[in-house]
Amino acid sequence: MKIGILGTRGIPNNHGGFEQFAEYFAVYLKENNHEVYVYNSHDHPYQDTKYKGVNIIHAFDPEFKIGTVGQFIYDLNCIRDARKRNFDILLQLGYTSNSIWHKLLPKEPVIITNMDGMEWKRSKYSKKVRKFLKYAEGLAVKSSDYLIADSIGIRDYILKTYNKPSELIAYGATVFANPKNTVLERYNFKEYQYCMILARLEPENNIETIIKGYVMSKSVYPLIIFGGLNTYGKNLQAKYGSDPRIIFAGANYNQEELNNLRYYSRYYFHGHSVGGTNPSLLEAMASNALIIANNNIFNKSILEKDALYFDNSADIEKLLNEDESFHLKQAFSEANIEKINSFYNWKTINSKYEQFILNKLKDNKN
Repeated sequence: MKIGILGTRGIPNNHGGFEQFAEYFAVYLKENNHEVYVYNSHDHPYQDTKYKGVNIIHAFDPEFKIGTVGQFIYDLNCIRDARKRNFDILLQLGYTSNSIWHKLLPKEPVIITNMDGMEWKRSKYSKKVRKFLKYAEGLAVKSSDYLIADSIGIRDYILKTYNKPSELIAYGATVFANPKNTVLERYNFKEYQYCMILARLEPENNIETIIKGYVMSKSVYPLIIFGGLNTYGKNLQAKYGSDPRIIFAGANYNQEELNNLRYYSRYYFHGHSVGGTNPSLLEAMASNALIIANNNIFNKSILEKDALYFDNSADIEKLLNEDESFHLKQAFSEANIEKINSFYNWKTINSKYEQFILNKLKDNKN
């Protein structure tokens, strides 16, 4: 098949979960003899027209000049280009800024959309923006031939809200098998003697809830926070950065380094509360981390009983003060590694996507 992948800033990944999936899946498809095109922002660090055999199409993206609204123009430019390509399939990763252009989507290809999370629930957005995102979600459902949900919660939500089925396919991860504690020297850490957060610094990821609980605790283990210092992040740094135990380390996309840091952490905090299967959660599971997660359906449907959970800062404070859970690390880690090997490995996820897409392409031709 000839497939175009829209909705990301491009590959190789230097941004987030959708970009990481697009990279792995596009390369997988190429290795299985499909003709694959991925749309990249024009200013993506990777400027070649091929990546491991995958065709790269650079489209103008004015986000660097005009901010978030630039994403809408970028998606428009991608869709306009896609109209010329005679794709069999257009796979849209997310819907936030491309759904308003749905009437311009080419008519020939099968349109499949990964619905991402419930973007309109994100507290970082104003009421007006959240209202728009809910509207955009409905447009995406209406204009797509088929939908993919990355978690049980999202699948059930789409069915209940729009009475439309979606295929349940999560994200993938690779089990981390060769830890090297030399990475810790950069941060002057010792094995299992520090705590860690890795997330976009946004309110719905419960970053402040975790930090506040940590500050209230008597923990002697430093807390390192990886995430780009946006406005919200800078405010948190100004508010809590005076605590010498807290390190705001900024963004880090070095997977080898992050895998090692997760592996040797004492407690790994995962505060995401909006959306489906979060890639960083799977990576933490694959890195033997002992996870303390926000208590919600998305996290619990994946981690099940193999994690600790929190609802508020007091829960964090209590867990850290008692510090009685580290002995669970091995049992929890082994169970979570088994989940990765059985359900969330990239080979399985990529194969599920490929088969679903090929089946729908076949259905459409019959």
